[in-house]
Amino acid sequence: MGEQGPDGGRKSAKATKKAAPAERVTAEKDAVKKAAKKTPAKKAPAKKTAAPAKKATAKKATAKKATPAKKSTSARKTAPVAKRAVAKKPAVAPKKATAAVEDVAPAKTVAAKPPRGESRTALVRRARRINRELAEVYPYAHPELDFENPFQLVVATVLSAQTTDLRVNQTTPALFAKYPTPEDLAAANPEEVEEILRPTGFFRAKTKSVIGLSKALAEDFGGEVPGRLEDLVKLPGVGRKTAFVVLGNAFGRPGITVDTHFQRLVRRWEWTAETDPDKIEAAVGALFPKSDWTDLSHHVIWHGRRICHARKPACGACPIAPLCPAYGEGETDPEKARKLLKYEKGGFPGQRLNPPRAYLDAGGKPAPPLGSA
Repeated sequence: MGEQGPDGGRKSAKATKKAAPAERVTAEKDAVKKAAKKTPAKKAPAKKTAAPAKKATAKKATAKKATPAKKSTSARKTAPVAKRAVAKKPAVAPKKATAAVEDVAPAKTVAAKPPRGESRTALVRRARRINRELAEVYPYAHPELDFENPFQLVVATVLSAQTTDLRVNQTTPALFAKYPTPEDLAAANPEEVEEILRPTGFFRAKTKSVIGLSKALAEDFGGEVPGRLEDLVKLPGVGRKTAFVVLGNAFGRPGITVDTHFQRLVRRWEWTAETDPDKIEAAVGALFPKSDWTDLSHHVIWHGRRICHARKPACGACPIAPLCPAYGEGETDPEKARKLLKYEKGGFPGQRLNPPRAYLDAGGKPAPPLGSA
């Protein structure tokens, strides 16, 4: 082998050229092998190193790109979800509120919205003011059925259905003169009672009711009218309206009498929109203290009979016109309205044959007896 110089590679190449052909071939083969080994060794690591580096770089780049992409995607997804959630909440709430209201409204009836957009407080104030004004106009208001005891009142109230108090008052004197007690009326001949009650209309049904309630009083209550609502409504022909008339005026226990006048006026005044008597009673009762109920009934009924008539209200002569939402439904001209007034307000007799002293002192006139001119 030749000497190696500082560039040992070149001398080895020269020595290889001077060597024998066999050695030269061998040397060339070795050189090729070495070169082959060096080439892949250099390239392979470069490829292997480059590949992972590129892959790692690609992964990092992907990770960097992916991270914002995920954030933006999640943000995009989250944003609409949040908006939907906000949009859904107000949409669902009214449905629940409406459902609750639908469940409660039929039972309470009270719970519908106040008329004319009034708040509950404003409605209560207006209703109570109307009652105060009517109390000043009708300080002598009283039940317009003649009676001397609870028995006479319960019978007269049953007879007042589908007729006027005046006609009942003109009829009951003969009835009570002949049958003064529940025991007497319970044992009466139905045909004789029918003949007496004929002027009141529906006299056969009324005869059956008054004889039936008289038997119940005699057999179940010792001939005395009970002072409890639950007992009164068990009597034949006695409903809640009749029971409250008896309780309020014979026993001094508060009650609201929902007759046709009362129903008409409280709807005109928009105290309630209900049409069922029991629901009207509950709705109006909630506007007033219990202690006001009996007198309130008298005030409303008196006003309905004298001024706020069913067909043609005398709006021009109404003392509560500024508080009435229905003002203008009737005659608004003061002079023409005064001609529509009835009973003592119009100078005519009242409905009772024996009215209270306060009524007479206020200028009221007693009603004439049956058959008088």
